[in-house]
Amino acid sequence: MSGPARSYLPEAPSFEPGLAPGRASSLAAALHGLPLERLLPEAVEHFEPGRLAVVSAFGPGSLVLLHVLHQVGIRLPVIFIDTLHHFPETLQLVERVRERYDLDLRVFKSYDSREEFEAQHGPRLWERDLDLYQQISKVEPFRRATAELDAWFTGRRREQSETRAELPLVEDRPQLRINPLANWTRSEVWRYILENSIPYNPLHDQGYASIGDQPLTTPVAEGEPERAGRWRGSERTECGIHLT
Repeated sequence: MSGPARSYLPEAPSFEPGLAPGRASSLAAALHGLPLERLLPEAVEHFEPGRLAVVSAFGPGSLVLLHVLHQVGIRLPVIFIDTLHHFPETLQLVERVRERYDLDLRVFKSYDSREEFEAQHGPRLWERDLDLYQQISKVEPFRRATAELDAWFTGRRREQSETRAELPLVEDRPQLRINPLANWTRSEVWRYILENSIPYNPLHDQGYASIGDQPLTTPVAEGEPERAGRWRGSERTECGIHLT
């Protein structure tokens, strides 16, 4: 995953991104109650080719989605934001999963290397300005990555945090977010991963419940919320890409 950041998304069709009013509610109605193996193909049928993708940081939820999509024979673009500050284990997992499922992986990043990032913004930017760090490392490349999409799948779940407690199956925004695992529990996700021998990040076996950038992620103690190890000590609860 080296080399310059560039967009590999298909050339945009003649129509502009965005869906007709009411599309989110009608899509949610069409998907409601379907098992995952039927929900994903049904959702795909609602979009033009090249206008739907999977956004993945290769956490447990999105790994389930990638596995099921492969099982049902659907190959969508998979967008991964390389913040240049991931754990080595995360990058190794990305390559392992890419090879296993023959992913159409599109990697986006703000600079070619961490060294270039630090040459522009200095070392440890997250300690000096966490919001700016997140904007540069995640939000800006994410906006480029999704600019020509109408929607994308995420692996988010309501149980993950208080800020996601009301997460709908389909978020009604100019670009829809489809959350097929919204009502899944952590136990259900991990049961599915283990029963289907899906590769996962070995840091999960070391107490890391939710894994983001290495400098901003810690293990969680027993009884802590799943995402308590993200941005520990700050008031931040989301990286920003799901809020754009």
